[in-house]
Amino acid sequence: MSLSYTAEHEWITGEEPATVGITAYAAEALGDIVYVELPEPGTALTAGETCGELESTKSVSELYAPVTGTVVARNEAVVDDPSLINSDPQGKGWLFTVAVTEPGELLTEEAYQALISA
Repeated sequence: MSLSYTAEHEWITGEEPATVGITAYAAEALGDIVYVELPEPGTALTAGETCGELESTKSVSELYAPVTGTVVARNEAVVDDPSLINSDPQGKGWLFTVAVTEPGELLTEEAYQALISA
């Protein structure tokens, strides 16, 4: 699976519709995620804008849209059981899918690894 990343620690697939989630690095930094607020299907997203939030035992973090487009579906399983994000952030813990109309500022795997190791 080909992934791109944002500086805000989201990942996105190159497929259509694109699947969005948070990175393992972000999930670990957040700690135990206890609440998830995701955009509803049909919601228009603008790259870089807030589109939801993740609440953990440590803090509340905003979720940013990695691309411009329209939400196709959201992962109800993570709404019901937010711990899926911690246990499998790039698998069962995906957040939503989006029909992309315009890419945002995305990073390659190498650029993202450089960002988190800096």
